[in-house]
Amino acid sequence: MLRFRCIALGPGLLETVYEVILAHELRKAGLSVERQRPIAIRYDGLTFDEGFRADLVVEDLVIVELKSVQTLAPVHSKQLLTQLRLTELKLGLLINFGEERLKNGIKRVANGLPRSDAEIRL
Repeated sequence: MLRFRCIALGPGLLETVYEVILAHELRKAGLSVERQRPIAIRYDGLTFDEGFRADLVVEDLVIVELKSVQTLAPVHSKQLLTQLRLTELKLGLLINFGEERLKNGIKRVANGLPRSDAEIRL
């Protein structure tokens, strides 16, 4: 089981700090991780590179969107779901390091499931 030692840093740091440390821990666990992967937008037969950036893409299967806010807002899940749709990936994790207890700040977001099933709190 992967242990998130970055929890020891506690809440209140910038998202980029958690991003670099989480990417490091995932790589140490033997997983491939890409940071800040560009996500293009395709519209009207054109591709625009000014789209989104995924914080982390793990094993080319899962997008991990990191936040460092007091409370997650619905827009955070919608942002991750949009990234999943644009990349045609099926699973994302929204992790908020601003929560007092990290386990309360982890949300699973799935692409292609009915809305009620798409957001399941871990």
